[in-house]
Amino acid sequence: MTRTVCSKGGNVYDDQLLVVGTGIRTTGQLTVETIACMQCAARLFYIVADPVAEEVIRRLCPDGAETLYDLYGEGKPRMQTYQEMVDRILASVRSGERTVAAFYGHPGVYAYASHESIRRARAEGFRARMLPGISAEDCLFADLGIDPSANGCQSYEATDFLLNSRSVDNSAQLILWQAGLVGDLTFRRYAYDISAMPLLLEKLSLFYPRTHPVYLYEAPTVPGCEPMIRPIMLEEILTASITATTTLYLPPARATMPDPTYLSRVRLPQG
Repeated sequence: MTRTVCSKGGNVYDDQLLVVGTGIRTTGQLTVETIACMQCAARLFYIVADPVAEEVIRRLCPDGAETLYDLYGEGKPRMQTYQEMVDRILASVRSGERTVAAFYGHPGVYAYASHESIRRARAEGFRARMLPGISAEDCLFADLGIDPSANGCQSYEATDFLLNSRSVDNSAQLILWQAGLVGDLTFRRYAYDISAMPLLLEKLSLFYPRTHPVYLYEAPTVPGCEPMIRPIMLEEILTASITATTTLYLPPARATMPDPTYLSRVRLPQG
């Protein structure tokens, strides 16, 4: 792979735009590769979830770090903000500056601006690529001690799940992301409008009994802190303290059922 020597020292990929992930707990989950890219950036745009992460990023690129958080506005449609992020990132790329955009968690997971920035940069003839990071899903699997290969795993953004025709296999695990934003497409600094939560309960009740166990989960963002894991019954999501960072995890409600059509056609070991 082609590399170029960074003027600040070290090697980086020969790309005009690099989109990277800071992980959920930035101080322990930044990769060596991502750190090198941040140090060699002329412009480093970032969106992170806590002041510790922001301080780490600013130390890695003291002359070029710039937050994108200022593009958010109370009650402003989130998609409008994401488009403005893309515009700011692409303006830097077009100016010829080595540009890095750092996003909280994995830069390709629930991050429209990261994918769109790469798509538009490549369409304009620039070299652009994404480096992975540790996502909230990775933390969830570790903290809850679950394996997505056991019974299978379905994963939806909560508003997407509510508004679209989704068929749930309740013999598999179900993860609903951004439950505290369900039905609200705007940005709120404090409390989101969760008046659609009863509708989410109504839809989930089509597939699960209202007493089915649900886990509220929030990954820790600071070293030494424990994850928030709170088991409740499904019907209690209406009164639980669900925030913008809360994920709903629903374990299977029934055992898997073999498919006789294909079971008889697969050669399984006997004995």
